[in-house]
Amino acid sequence: MLPRRRASGFTLLELLAAITIVGLLMAVAVPASVRSYESMQYRQAVRDVITALASARYGAINSGHAQDVAVDPVARTVELNGDITQIPDGFDVAVHAARELNRERLGVIRFYPEGGSSGGGIDMERANGSGVRISVDWLVGRVSQETYVVD
Repeated sequence: MLPRRRASGFTLLELLAAITIVGLLMAVAVPASVRSYESMQYRQAVRDVITALASARYGAINSGHAQDVAVDPVARTVELNGDITQIPDGFDVAVHAARELNRERLGVIRFYPEGGSSGGGIDMERANGSGVRISVDWLVGRVSQETYVVD
């Protein structure tokens, strides 16, 4: 008579332990990855806005013609020479610009060929109250940013 072979495989207890471990890992990993993705979106949106403003300044100096950056806080867009940057959902946008240059609901920051600008800024705030204030110096047209947290 042949010896009896033992059945190979996992017991129900082993499968239950493995599923529990995977569930715990997912409970930790998914929220962390969502926060990481939102943070990445936020940083990219800030970079895109700063790039548009700096490009407008550079374009004005090189071309000898004023360059306008139009910001629509309702649609959350920034436009320079027909190129539109969309700021993702979940961010509140406010624009501070010279009243004489604004059009309808658009705030306009103008850069002049001499290197200066009309001045102003753009505030981008997250749902949690933190955000960044991007400022444009009226005298030299320098673009800078400052982070803040609303209490």
